[in-house]
Amino acid sequence: MTMKLEDKHIGIGSLLEEGQQYLGKKYQANGKPVANGRDEVSVKQEANGKCGMPRKSLNVYSWQEIQKHNQETDQWLVINRKVYDVTSWANRHPGGRRILNHYAGEDATDVFRAMHLDLDFVKLYLKPLLIGELAPEEPSQERNKSPQLVKDFQELRRTLEAMNMFTANPVFFFLHFVQILILEILAWLMVWYFGTGWLVTIFISFLLTISQGLSTTWWNNRHLQHHVKTNVYPKDPDIDMGALFLLGELQPVKYGKMKIKYINYEKQHLYFYILGLPLLVPVYFNLESIQLMCFQRCWRDIAWVSSFYIRHFITFGPFYGIFGTILLIYFIKLIESPWITFITQMSHIPMKMSKEENRDWLSTQVLATCNVEQSFFNDWSTGHLNFQIEHHLFPTMPHHNYHKVEPLVRALCAQHGLQYVKKPMFEAFGDIARALKKSAALWMDAYYETGSRVSTSTHM
Repeated sequence: MTMKLEDKHIGIGSLLEEGQQYLGKKYQANGKPVANGRDEVSVKQEANGKCGMPRKSLNVYSWQEIQKHNQETDQWLVINRKVYDVTSWANRHPGGRRILNHYAGEDATDVFRAMHLDLDFVKLYLKPLLIGELAPEEPSQERNKSPQLVKDFQELRRTLEAMNMFTANPVFFFLHFVQILILEILAWLMVWYFGTGWLVTIFISFLLTISQGLSTTWWNNRHLQHHVKTNVYPKDPDIDMGALFLLGELQPVKYGKMKIKYINYEKQHLYFYILGLPLLVPVYFNLESIQLMCFQRCWRDIAWVSSFYIRHFITFGPFYGIFGTILLIYFIKLIESPWITFITQMSHIPMKMSKEENRDWLSTQVLATCNVEQSFFNDWSTGHLNFQIEHHLFPTMPHHNYHKVEPLVRALCAQHGLQYVKKPMFEAFGDIARALKKSAALWMDAYYETGSRVSTSTHM
């Protein structure tokens, strides 16, 4: 049976039914599913491997014991009921040591599957780290998580894999490359033909807002943390804006009670437009990127970022000179910064921010993330990142498949009572400022209430 995923009017029930057929599910006469071979294996048998296959016995651990190993110098985690000591491996982890620490003492099955595309390759690194397995009487996840929700999400993942939703379409990425090439050539031709006047410079700057020139190591270390613990304070670096902005409900109250006022947070929703929008990329992102490359001596990144600047100097240096080309590059970044800021912040700042609650993978992402409505412009201008929920649930999935899996994700959320938030783009933009204003009000209440109490106690 061939699935026609391109048909947007296909019913969600049909999609789920066909997806289940990919998994080889059998049904009884009463319509209830018969457990497949994987489900028939008991927890004890699953923990000990396939039936009838002798192997070396492993130590068994309870969740209570595993959860004690959640420190930076002592990190255990669980993947598919197997217990791994990743303490010694953390500093060599390609995604950065902090990601492993974020899941120390927890079940990391779904995040492990979400963040790694080639599991067979990655599992080679897991073998030497294996120290045991969950005791047969222990559930596969921590007791605070819903086993049915976790099971249903993992079933959805297997369905999408069977539907080839993790297979990239080369044409899609080739067209994006051609788009970049055409815009850069067009920008050069305009300068060559019309000169370097202000109108021409402004116009080509908009054309060239297509590449960043940032360290990939910096981006991975930062962005992967954001993905694995979205909106979890202080594990998600994207919600730590230093002294400039207070986000969510917890941080403003904390700062207020501690009488911290680095800046007038009452106006943060206003200076977001003055400082946050234009300076995020050319100042904040660039300085962090340069700092990491230099301090960690990331020579490959240095070479890559240098090639970005060299290409611009070769292309536009003859027209603008060295100093003029530098100004052009940062003018381009100044123009692209507001759009990138809106796109990256609209789906998270207005959503739930919390301390570590050790939720399941689906709940963690859906509660902290929202989507923006689909349209040709929204898809093209955001690189399909208007589907942030799907992007966070399946970060290795090619972007062009997000809209195809959205109905399945929505159905699963509805089944488990999770609110799936989807907004018009400009409403999402406005919600950033509204969320900042709400956080500022919480800070003001805590700040001035603390102040009044201190004043009263002083007079007493």
